[in-house]
Amino acid sequence: MAGKKKIQGRTLWTGSILAALVAAVAVFGAMLQAEKTVLTRYEKGIIYVAAKEIPKGQNLTEENMEEFLEQKELDVGCIPKTAVSSREQIRDLTALERIEPGVLITTGMFRTRDQITDKMAEPVIAGFKADDLYQVAGGVLRTGDRIHIYYEDEEGTVRLKWSDVFVQQVFDASGRTIGNEDRATSASRINIYLDKADVEPFYTDLKTGSLKVVKVCG
Repeated sequence: MAGKKKIQGRTLWTGSILAALVAAVAVFGAMLQAEKTVLTRYEKGIIYVAAKEIPKGQNLTEENMEEFLEQKELDVGCIPKTAVSSREQIRDLTALERIEPGVLITTGMFRTRDQITDKMAEPVIAGFKADDLYQVAGGVLRTGDRIHIYYEDEEGTVRLKWSDVFVQQVFDASGRTIGNEDRATSASRINIYLDKADVEPFYTDLKTGSLKVVKVCG
C-alpha cells in the first residue's frame, strides 16, 4: 500500500511539473507575441518633410529636391498612406500651395502638368512681355500663379476672355528665371499655358494693347 501511495505521489508531482512547464511555455509565448506587437508598433519608416519653405507653384526637379526635401524616420503607425516615402513620387510635380518648413510631404500637395492642361485640346506655352499688358498684377506673378485675362473693346467695355490661365514660368529683365521664393523682383517676361487655338487671338489682342490681367488670389 505504501508503495502504491509513493507511485501516486510521484505521478502527481510529475503532472504538476508538466503543468507548470506548459504554463511557463504559454506565458513565454504570450510575452514574445506582446514584445513583437510592441516592436511592430514602433517600427520606423522613411518619409520626407519640407527642408525649407516650398513656395506655391514651385516645381520639384531632380536638381532642387535636395534643397527642398529632407528625409526623416517616423513610427510606421504615425505615417499617413499619402505620405511621400520616395522622391520619385513627386519628381517634376508642382506645389499646389505654400508648404512651410518641417511639414510632412504628401502626394496631395502637388499636381502634374497634365492636371494643369487636361482641359486643353493642344496645350502650348505662350510668352509675352510685362510691358505688353496693362499692369500685369504689378509684376508679382510667379510660377504656378493663375491669372484672368480681360479684353477691352473700342467702346471701353471690358469682358473676361480667358480664365484661370496657369503661369508656367517668369523671368526678370535680364532673362533669368525668378524663383518663387523671390517675392521682390518684378516679372518682365511671362510664359503661360494656352490652348493652341487661342494663341492667334491672344497675340492679335496683345498687339492692339486691349488685354488686361488680374491675378487669382487664394
